Amino acid sequence: MLVARIPILLLLFLSCSAVQAQLLPPIQNFTPGIYGAENQNWGITQADNGFVYVANNSGLLEFNGSDWQLYPTPNGSIMRSVEAVGTRIYTGFYMEFGYWEADEAGTLQYQSLVDYSPEPLIEDEQFWKIVAIENYLLFQSLERIYIMDTRDNTIEIIDSGSKRAQLFLFGDSVFFHRSGKGLFKLDKGQAVPVTDSSAIGESGIAGLVSFDDTPVLITTHGQFYEFEGNDIKEWRSANGPQLKGIEIYSSAQLRDGSVILGTISSGIYHLDPEGNVMAHIDKEKGLNNNTVLSIYEDRDQNLWLGLDNGISILNLHSPFSEFSDKIGRLGVVYAAQVFEEHLYLGTNQGLFRKPVESEMPFELVEGTTGQVWCLRVFDEQLFCGHNSGSFIVDGNKAKLISGLPGTWDIKKISGHPGKLLQGNYNGLSILEKQGTEWVLRNKLKGFEISSRFFEFLDSSKILVNHEYKGLYKLNIDDELTVLEEIAREPPRGVGASLVRFNNQVLYASNNGVFRYNAISDALEPDTLLTDLMYADDEPPIGILISDPQNNRLWSFSRNTISYVGPGKFDNRPQLTRIPVPADFRRALGVLGFECISPIGADRYLIGSSNGYVTLDLKKIKSVTYEVFITTIENEFYDNSLKKQPLKSGLAFPFTDNNLRIEFTVPEFEKYTEVQYQYRLLGLYDEWSNWSADPEVTFNNLPYGKYTFEVKARVGAGVTEEAAVFEFRVQRPFYLSNFAIVVYVLLLVLLGFLVHKVYRTYYKKQQARILEENAKREKSKKIKAKRKIVQLKNEQLKQEIESKNRELAASTMNLIKKNEFLGQLKSQLETVGKDPRIKSVIRTIDRNINNEDDWKIFEEAFNNADKDFLKRMKDLHPQLTSKDLRLCAYLRLNLSSKEIAPLLNISVRSVEVKRYRLRKKIDLARENSLSDYILSV
Repeated sequence: MLVARIPILLLLFLSCSAVQAQLLPPIQNFTPGIYGAENQNWGITQADNGFVYVANNSGLLEFNGSDWQLYPTPNGSIMRSVEAVGTRIYTGFYMEFGYWEADEAGTLQYQSLVDYSPEPLIEDEQFWKIVAIENYLLFQSLERIYIMDTRDNTIEIIDSGSKRAQLFLFGDSVFFHRSGKGLFKLDKGQAVPVTDSSAIGESGIAGLVSFDDTPVLITTHGQFYEFEGNDIKEWRSANGPQLKGIEIYSSAQLRDGSVILGTISSGIYHLDPEGNVMAHIDKEKGLNNNTVLSIYEDRDQNLWLGLDNGISILNLHSPFSEFSDKIGRLGVVYAAQVFEEHLYLGTNQGLFRKPVESEMPFELVEGTTGQVWCLRVFDEQLFCGHNSGSFIVDGNKAKLISGLPGTWDIKKISGHPGKLLQGNYNGLSILEKQGTEWVLRNKLKGFEISSRFFEFLDSSKILVNHEYKGLYKLNIDDELTVLEEIAREPPRGVGASLVRFNNQVLYASNNGVFRYNAISDALEPDTLLTDLMYADDEPPIGILISDPQNNRLWSFSRNTISYVGPGKFDNRPQLTRIPVPADFRRALGVLGFECISPIGADRYLIGSSNGYVTLDLKKIKSVTYEVFITTIENEFYDNSLKKQPLKSGLAFPFTDNNLRIEFTVPEFEKYTEVQYQYRLLGLYDEWSNWSADPEVTFNNLPYGKYTFEVKARVGAGVTEEAAVFEFRVQRPFYLSNFAIVVYVLLLVLLGFLVHKVYRTYYKKQQARILEENAKREKSKKIKAKRKIVQLKNEQLKQEIESKNRELAASTMNLIKKNEFLGQLKSQLETVGKDPRIKSVIRTIDRNINNEDDWKIFEEAFNNADKDFLKRMKDLHPQLTSKDLRLCAYLRLNLSSKEIAPLLNISVRSVEVKRYRLRKKIDLARENSLSDYILSV
């Protein structure tokens, strides 16, 4: 039992340590979620503009290289076939066939051709195949072939009852298979039998191809037959056992003569022109699905596969090929070397090998588990720099020759044959060949710094670069035992590396390239290499890698792989850039540990984090591309879009001044990235930066004329001509010609109105000024009148005062006269009763009570205080003339004593009169009689 288990354990070990190795073309997969339709894809074709069209369960798929667009079938059925002819895309589906053609806006519109059929379609008829030949189109269902002459749209019908509708275009002829009846050929619209061999009587035919100029029939069961007169015989093929029994559904012969077979459950088989299987690719190796429903080779020789679930594109002629370590058994590739017909890979998990150009699995070299840093060949022996030390590799075994940890690199020592210098984690050491064996001779003393990058400046000087500590210049003694530090300078940038190229020592960092000048014994800028490698927006990222075998200096940047090599006509360095997608650089693994190694004539292996990629420089070709404007749309603020015709000279209303433009280059290489540059003359006259975004939006464009130009950079080449779209944004309605005329009229009207308003205003102002002047004049006149009145009043006042004075004087004279006469009377009365005296007394009494005096006084009083006596009479009609006389005296503010002489009565009598006067005018007791008289 123990003996029986040993082989099983060994087999398990080998299976765990081996990695299936098949180099494949780059594969791109599109899932239904990406292209936005159903799973199954029944046919593929390419139009003249390079756009690819796919017959999908949901309808017609259009792929322009940037975006997918789905056009559902008019009747909602599954689209079964598609064929592009010129600008028309012919399709067939359930109970319908016709063509699609783009309208002015680039949107496909469908036109049915069923009405041209001379007979009604058969119930539930579906059209599975379309072939274009000369001026004819052939639409095939399971029951019929409809042959349409495109010159007059006439249709002829041929019966073709078959279990599978397949038309085979071979040379200038069309072949088809009738179940149970054999193979037929169409000749002048008639079905001509080719062979009725029982070998294909019931078996379906999957393909009709040519191997070594021999027509070969391929059945759906993987059988190959060649023609022998009117019969067929089995075609001898070395792949017979491999392909027999495989269910083949589709086939295609490529332009290079090779053949692709699409199977039901095994992916594709790629046969060379002699019929030998070159490759077998299935889902495990990268396809999206194992059932291949349709096969198509586009104009750039890319292989399109319509799958039962998705679409795959294989770039068969790409300069890149891929090996994917999907399960991670290899790890990150740090070194590669072809040695003794084997490919060796140094990874972070060990050293692996396999025979060159073989699909045999990689196997782990025994004893090398761990990190491998370098692989070098000296004296026809393979050296492996390892985390554990240095190994000599012999076949599938490795022998440890140096136990010093971490061998970064190994180099020859000039002038010391049989000795090698190796850089380790802790300095430098010497390997020596003793007899036929290599051994560690000694560690160099005096230097303990990690030495990943080192180069000999001459036989006694070594330059060592440490990325963080800087550059060390060391002297080595003749015995190769002691190092002496003679100079040191700080790092000259980030990401520094040290290489030998063109027999010169180069130091490179993010600040440029420096070379060692032996005459000045110093590093100095290498302007030529710096200008070549750092001149544009793609400076190197990571380290420089020297390829002395082909005299090339390699570097990696964000979007390119570049190398400097001698020119074609002289040795002047020339830079060659190989564009790659940005994802490619990210997949290379750890920055600063890039790996690119020659593995053949102009073939290189590039290590990555999940396998490796090979680059064949001979397959790099120059292709001319054309950039297309695919969509022009007005974009509105509610995110709605309105498509516009794809032609110059359009005029957009100012309300539609948000413009979205899509453009593309129909390029389908996985490792070829398309970038775009555009400008809008009339707004932005400078070209934009390169961008992978295939669309641009211009918002709120001012009115005016514009020219939009877009060009593309596909790989290293720029499209020769830019796509151009000229358009105009109309003036807003408020700046239109009509509006301007209206504005002019309004301006004139406004001027007129302003003139009128100003005129009215000035008239009003004038009237106001005149009115104000009139008012001022009137005011002046009034003031003058007032002045005159005032003067007259003053004059009257003066006259009144004068009259009052006269009245007062007159009154005083009367008073004095009466007092005098009273005194005289009193004196005369004392004299006696002489008649003459009595006569005198009577004369005196007459003079005291003289009415003439009163009249004179009344007239003077009225002149001084006009209408007073009348007012008193009106107020108090009961007053007598004597009462009025008393009122007049009170008005003059005379006292009772002064009034008494005037009335020729005593003072008491005056008081009595006053009392009686109060009674007559009904004056309240508390009111003053004099005040009342004065107030009237």
